[in-house]
Amino acid sequence: MTGEQVLTNGQQPGSELTDGFGREITYLRVSATDRCDLRCVYCMAEDMTFLPKDDVLSLEEMERLCSAFIGLGVRKIRVTGGEPLVRRGVMSLFQGLGQHLKTGALNELTLTTNATQLDRFADDLYGAGVRRVNVSLDTLDPAKFAAITRLGRIEKVFDGLAAAKSAGLSVKINMVALRDHNEDEISDMLAWCGRQGFDLTLIEVMPMGDMGGPMRLDQYLPLSLVQSRLAKNWDLQDIDDNTGGPARYVRVAETGRKLGFITPLTNNFCDDCNRVRLTCTGSLFMCLGQDDRSDLRDLLRAGGDGTELQQAISRAIGVKPKGHDFAIGHDSAPAVARHMNATGG
Repeated sequence: MTGEQVLTNGQQPGSELTDGFGREITYLRVSATDRCDLRCVYCMAEDMTFLPKDDVLSLEEMERLCSAFIGLGVRKIRVTGGEPLVRRGVMSLFQGLGQHLKTGALNELTLTTNATQLDRFADDLYGAGVRRVNVSLDTLDPAKFAAITRLGRIEKVFDGLAAAKSAGLSVKINMVALRDHNEDEISDMLAWCGRQGFDLTLIEVMPMGDMGGPMRLDQYLPLSLVQSRLAKNWDLQDIDDNTGGPARYVRVAETGRKLGFITPLTNNFCDDCNRVRLTCTGSLFMCLGQDDRSDLRDLLRAGGDGTELQQAISRAIGVKPKGHDFAIGHDSAPAVARHMNATGG
């Protein structure tokens, strides 16, 4: 489906952000940048080509688009990347969006980060109204961390996590389960998170972007298997908890913390999807695993006013797909060609 089709079909202008399947869209993930100071093996190719500066929205343009979403009923915004904190001046975006928290128009402003820059920004994030952050961390082993991230030093992450705790930020660790890479560490990560006072969410690798050869299949570890393994040594209690994202949670009796599972492959999470993604170039993706999108940048830069932006957003939501087409197998191509950093986590 083309962007032109998105902008000429679907809901009528001014309608609530409800898609064609009756799902209310209240959650926006916005990518502040496609750039990152790491090169995680499941997220980026080793030799990435990043976007030209002119293609990327200014922070003021991002704030304006986010405000249009808020005006239509979005109540939660997560800033993602790439790594959002490597973008120069990014705190102005948090500060601007934080004003909507003060008015009550926005319920929550959050961040997904690799934590390498958190020691610099944790206090400022709290001051802007951020109260919790998701930190991507797939191993506690320094050598494995360097291998998975290609560029990283785990000490920087630990410094960032300490700064987040000191600033009063609640932390959830996101761990991508990678077969033969970190599957033997998942139980240890669960115990460590309990000692640190962190929740943990496990994520199945997603087939996005060409990594070359059978790498995706080699990485894939079904979380149904992981959960059954963990249940042999941990008391995992079912709970009815929803933070607005795709994770399904249990309570770990021994630690009192939550353990989440994001399972795009073994247990499709699309039926109650309430979120869309805005890239740093102004493309609105209605589904992470589909190519349907609406280009809001051209309208914004052509002088479109708030009403026109909201009309375009409403029409795009009206044709949000029912779900993704993620699949992993020997003959499976990536569901979408773009890498995860190009869309936002």
